[in-house]
Amino acid sequence: MLNDSVLINDWHVIARSTDVIEGKPLRARLLGEDLVIWRTADRIMVWQDLCVHRGTRLSLGSIEDDLLMCPYHGWTYSADGQCVKMPAHPDQTPPTRARVQAYRSIERYGWIWVTFGEPSHDIPVFPEWHDATFRKIFTGPYVYKAAAPRAVENFLDVAHFPFVHEGFLGDRAHPEIADYEVVTDENGITAEPITVWQPDPDGTGHGKEVTYTYRVFRPLTVYFIKRMQQQFSIYFVVTPVDDLHCIGWMCMAMNYGYDIPESQLIAFQDEVTAQDIPIVESQRPERLPLDLQAELHLRSDRTSIAYRKWLGELGLTFGTA
Repeated sequence: MLNDSVLINDWHVIARSTDVIEGKPLRARLLGEDLVIWRTADRIMVWQDLCVHRGTRLSLGSIEDDLLMCPYHGWTYSADGQCVKMPAHPDQTPPTRARVQAYRSIERYGWIWVTFGEPSHDIPVFPEWHDATFRKIFTGPYVYKAAAPRAVENFLDVAHFPFVHEGFLGDRAHPEIADYEVVTDENGITAEPITVWQPDPDGTGHGKEVTYTYRVFRPLTVYFIKRMQQQFSIYFVVTPVDDLHCIGWMCMAMNYGYDIPESQLIAFQDEVTAQDIPIVESQRPERLPLDLQAELHLRSDRTSIAYRKWLGELGLTFGTA
């Protein structure tokens, strides 16, 4: 496991809730640690993916009667992580130290979140989640061969829209970014109003000028809302798989376009993200520089500047330079 106290003591998405079905363990990876996710009828478990007997992946095992069995020698674990059966010695009570490392987990917003430590913050609020007037559409996961803060900063950057997403989110004939304000406080970062012209901002095929508010809730949990005649938002969480690999998870919320097929909206976001990924993977240095003298900055980079300064103040070392 990578040693970064900021991220160890934070919440991270490792799977969609629908990916973890009863009776089948799922493998995941976070901060360099291999994990197994499994559920009973009323609980979700996230453990180190390691049988304490001979180090086999428990994610290769099977689930029966709310017990997880290792595929190698059949060591069987209860939902609290304690081994309860060693088939080679059926009359022997497993020692108390025959226990898997278990981590705190919770299901929220359709994802499974886990922490390795003791978070001082709750999982950030998704403002539109409980508003029934907003349609919710999940996209991803998106795999980046890049440091997680690089993927987050790309999400926060609107000045690249006319060049990376021309015809979708931007137009080279309208690259201007008007001045906007950024505030950093105990709740994170807020940047607004960011106004840009977009030829097709939401997949409906109609060009318009839109105004964004961006929020950085936690180092790897961010959000924006576009305010047009209707409203469109994305809640974006990046999983730090290891120092130079990450996974992005998105949920779109929109209070219009109920006649647009979900598959069309997902395909639109998939294409936009596919344009971002090679750009992010190409950036050097691979880790996000927190020294503001390391690169050049413009007024349109205010959100990125605030993000880098804030990460430095938090003491984040993972994925940064």
